[in-house]
Amino acid sequence: MAKSNTNAADSHSVAADLVDFLNASPTAFHAVDEAKRRLESAGFERISEREEWKLEVGRKYFFTRNHSTVVAFAIGKKYVAGNGIYIVGAHTDSPCLKLKPTSKVTKGGYLEVGIQTYGGGLWYTWFDRDLTVAGRLILREEKDGSTSYSHRLVRVQEPIIRVPTLAIHLDRDVNDGFKPNTQNHLVPILATTVKGELNKDAAENGPVGKAKSDNQKHHPLLLKHLANHAGCEPDNICDFELQACDTQPSIIGGAMKEFVFSGRLDNLCMSFCSLKALIDATSSESSLEDETGVRMVALFDHEEVGSNSAQGAGSPVMLDALSRIVNSFSSYSQIIKQTIQKSFLVSADMAHALHPNYMDKHDENHQPKMHGGLVIKHNANQRYATNSVTSFLFKEIARKHDLPVQDFVVRNDMPCGSTIGPILASGVGIRTVDVGAPQLSMHSIREMCAVDDVRHSYEHFKAFFEEFSHLDQKITVDA
Repeated sequence: MAKSNTNAADSHSVAADLVDFLNASPTAFHAVDEAKRRLESAGFERISEREEWKLEVGRKYFFTRNHSTVVAFAIGKKYVAGNGIYIVGAHTDSPCLKLKPTSKVTKGGYLEVGIQTYGGGLWYTWFDRDLTVAGRLILREEKDGSTSYSHRLVRVQEPIIRVPTLAIHLDRDVNDGFKPNTQNHLVPILATTVKGELNKDAAENGPVGKAKSDNQKHHPLLLKHLANHAGCEPDNICDFELQACDTQPSIIGGAMKEFVFSGRLDNLCMSFCSLKALIDATSSESSLEDETGVRMVALFDHEEVGSNSAQGAGSPVMLDALSRIVNSFSSYSQIIKQTIQKSFLVSADMAHALHPNYMDKHDENHQPKMHGGLVIKHNANQRYATNSVTSFLFKEIARKHDLPVQDFVVRNDMPCGSTIGPILASGVGIRTVDVGAPQLSMHSIREMCAVDDVRHSYEHFKAFFEEFSHLDQKITVDA
C-alpha cells in the first residue's frame, strides 16, 4: 500500500507540473519560451545557430529556431566524436485557428476576426467556447533616433472572441450531423459594430509608415487589446502571428483525480515529459560522469501540417544539430555518418486510447488503455518508424524499471496517421521507435489523458537517457 501511495503522489506531482507547463503554453511560441525558462534554470547554456559553437564535454546547451522549435542537449563527460546521440523528439504545435493576414471582417452589425484552420482539428469543438488570442508580435522600436525591430510574445488573458452556434430553431436537422463550413461559420465575433465604434480611435491609423490600403487589415479594437497586453502602442505593431486559444485552464480532474483535462495535450504532453526527463537526467554533478554519448530533446514546430518548414522535422535542423556537435570535437567530415548509425530517436507523439463508446475503432488485440504506459506504435507500411529492434530496446528499458508499455497498430480497414518518426528516420537515417501516451479526444479543443501515464512517460524517457548508451552496446544487428 505504501508503494501505491508513493506512486500516486509521484504521478500527481509530475502531472501538476505538466498542468503548469500547459497553462504557460497557449501557442508553440509560448511553449518554447517556457522550455527555454526551464532549461536556463537547470543550467543549460543558450547558443545560437548564427554563431560558432564551442562545446565542451560535461556541459549542457540549447538553441531555438523561429522561437517555435527548441533543441536541448547534454554532452557526456566520456563523449568522443563518433559516439551516439540519444534523442527524444516531439512537437510544439497543435491544431488551432490562426488569424488571417487580413483579419478584419465586418458583417451583420458585428466585428469579426478572420481565421484559417491549422492542422486537422475537430473544429466543431471550437464553437461556444470562451476564446482569446495569443502568439507573437513584430514590433517597431524607436530609440535615440534609430529604428529596430523585435518579436514579442503576447497573450490576451480575458475572453475577447467567441464562435456561436446557430440556434436549433433555425437548424432543425443539426443533430443529424453538425458540419459547419469553416469559411462561413467558423468566424469568431469580437464585438458589435455599435460598441466597436466607441473604440474607433484606438490604432485607427494602423502602423506608422504603412500605406492607407494596409491600415485596415485588422480591427483597431483588436490592435488595442494586443498593444495593452504587450506594453506598446498599436502603431508599433508591424505584423503578427496569432491564434485563437481557449481560456479554460488545464486541470487535473475526474472523480478520482486521475485525468488531465486540457487543450494541446497532443503534443505538449510529450514535449513536457521529454524536457523534464532530460533536465532531471542531467541535474546532478555526476549525471554525465559515465555518459559516452549525448542526450538530446528536439521539439519541432509544424508537425500537424506535415513538418515541411525551416523549423519542422522535415528541415535540416536535426542533422544540423548532430553535425555541429560532432564537428566541435572532430574535423573528420565522415564521422557524422558513424554517429548517426550509433544514434537513436524516440519519436514521441500522443497515441489513441481505447474509447469505451467506440470500441470497434480499435483492433481487438491492440487497444491501448489509460494508465497502461507508453504506447509503441507499429505500421507495416512505415507510417510509423518502429521495427523489432527499436521496439525491443525501448521495451527492455521499461522491463528493467517495471514500467508498463503497450502496443498499437491501426485496423486494416482504417487509414493510419503518422509522426515525425518516419520523416527523421528516412531523412537522417537514424534508428527510430514511435511511441506516445494514450489519450482521448485527440485534436479537440479539450483533450484528456491519464495522470499515471504522464509519470510513466517521464520515467521511461528519463531511464532512456540514463541507460541507453550502455544497453545499446549489448545488441548486435549489422556487425
